Amino acid sequence: MAFSDLSVLSAAAARIEARTPTDRDRALDGLRALALLAVPVGHWMLGGLTLGPEGALHNTSPLATFGFLAPVSWILQMLGIFFLVGGCASALSLRRSAGRGVPTGDWLRGRLARLGRPVLGVAAVWAVLLPVSYAAGVPNATLRTGAVLVVQPLWFVGVYVLVTALTPWCVRAARAYGGWAAVPLLGSVAVVDLLRHGPWAEAMPSWLGLLNLGPGWLFAYQLGVCWGEGRLGRRGARLMLLGGGALFAVLLLAFHYPVSMVGVPGAGRTNSHPPSLLVLALACVQCGAAILLRDRLDGLLRHRRALWAAVVAVNLSAMTIFCWHQTALLALAVPTSLLGAPVPGLTTSPDTAVWILARLAWLPLIAVTLLVLGRFTHRFEAPWTGIRGPRRAAVAVLAGVFACYALAVV
Repeated sequence: MAFSDLSVLSAAAARIEARTPTDRDRALDGLRALALLAVPVGHWMLGGLTLGPEGALHNTSPLATFGFLAPVSWILQMLGIFFLVGGCASALSLRRSAGRGVPTGDWLRGRLARLGRPVLGVAAVWAVLLPVSYAAGVPNATLRTGAVLVVQPLWFVGVYVLVTALTPWCVRAARAYGGWAAVPLLGSVAVVDLLRHGPWAEAMPSWLGLLNLGPGWLFAYQLGVCWGEGRLGRRGARLMLLGGGALFAVLLLAFHYPVSMVGVPGAGRTNSHPPSLLVLALACVQCGAAILLRDRLDGLLRHRRALWAAVVAVNLSAMTIFCWHQTALLALAVPTSLLGAPVPGLTTSPDTAVWILARLAWLPLIAVTLLVLGRFTHRFEAPWTGIRGPRRAAVAVLAGVFACYALAVV
């Protein structure tokens, strides 16, 4: 990198530092950025695309071959921290809004709009990309694979919308019961897991696991609300860290829960869809560690200006990164698949050590592709002041079309 480039970056970091309020909780932003970046890295490293003999791309995973890599998913699956930070930030934001006299309904509509705009944007763009790509000769099976990859992260937004809507009730529970407000959620997931995988498993309906969707993902969010309300401190964090770690070990060793925190093709059981008790145990460990490290992380981000600038940049583009990171991977994989020859680490089967090394080498280029996409798609995160009337209706219709297609193929 040239000296002039370093000077530009240093000047940008200085401007960001100057604009940051002195009372800003930098640890929350740092934790959010860390959890957010784990999503694309996890998807890019734990998911693969294989070029079939018919010339189409299909989803696969290196975990199907390299089971010993499953513990890597314990690190890259940071949704517990993401929900923890989200709950804490929502509690603080709701309190500030109430102090300014903003009705709770208006606060909630603002939060949901920030989440919904980028999702509508990516869905609308893909509704156009699908027929255009098909006309350009992309196999239909590849398009189905692409739609599945794009939709997979978006389910999270729907869940996050749900728990955000419950924020006022989460605040009341936190004020009344403190961190114990999350315990019934843990118990609910434990009961459903027992019914699904215990002695009565064969008599249970297949849809029973869906009962874990709400309490499973609300658990860490409720802990975050308790944290934001000052009802969860270091003592509770230590209990979560040690208790969650013990529960995690027992579930793995005594009850034989799947080791991987993400789905593995061909596996008969998964931890994350819907969330199992193991997911909540991991969330306990992650959340406890995050709370205990809060002060150190805040101090680090106050003394490392360049690192703080990077954290700010990630947070300002959070939904863009989340919604478009799989499209960045596909933007490289789909064109190369049309050449007919598999490309190591991109469209080859992830069943060799060569694939792992090749995919690591691809990561910088995939990240650069995401940055380029972000320059054009980041506008979906901002208020749509330039998109009015018929244009908004067109975006909504296109997003609906893509949603129907995705639901049909997932």
